[in-house]
Amino acid sequence: MAQSFDLHCRACPRLATFLDDVRTSEPGYYALPVPSFGDPIAGLLIVGLAPGMHGANRTGRPFTGDYAGILLYQTLHKFGYANHAGSADPKDGLVLTGCRITNAVKCLPPKNKPELSEIRQCNHFLAAELASKPPRSILALGTIAHQAVLEALGLRAKDYLFRHGAQHNISAASLALRGVILHDSYHCSRYNTNTKRLTEVMFHQVFSDIAKHLGRS
Repeated sequence: MAQSFDLHCRACPRLATFLDDVRTSEPGYYALPVPSFGDPIAGLLIVGLAPGMHGANRTGRPFTGDYAGILLYQTLHKFGYANHAGSADPKDGLVLTGCRITNAVKCLPPKNKPELSEIRQCNHFLAAELASKPPRSILALGTIAHQAVLEALGLRAKDYLFRHGAQHNISAASLALRGVILHDSYHCSRYNTNTKRLTEVMFHQVFSDIAKHLGRS
């Protein structure tokens, strides 16, 4: 059964033990399950993979302090979702309007690689968020986030294949999601941007597509 976010969740033994170790080795780090950040009633929900060691795991805010957050928050500012483009410090006064960010897995995984069982175990949190606060657009950053959204909605992955720039009508999931589009993008990770698998132009085009769907263009 789907349930709301639990700051003290220890359902995944490997992740819980790893966070215990991180709190010991890095006493100044947040090192707990990371909650969503942004507008509680948002037209756009962005779903990432999991907190990064020195990003969200350190700061307690998704993509904050991460290299991936540079492109993400700059883009959110460009498209009118963020009051400024900075993303290094959770005390920077950053406010998101019309947008909320979450992760498929709420806890830092070793080597940034959650196991399949951990992704599935954490999925009920995403399902609860989608059910209680349904957005009009969902942006999945990468294949795992894409598949996590589908699982949370009870949809079959084979019917909605991940492809950068794809726009999937997921209205069949429930009446509450009528007219909702799932948008796909490569993750804005350092690897993808450095190798040009994902460029700023490509990322901005995805947000332009979202803006058209939401009537913000």
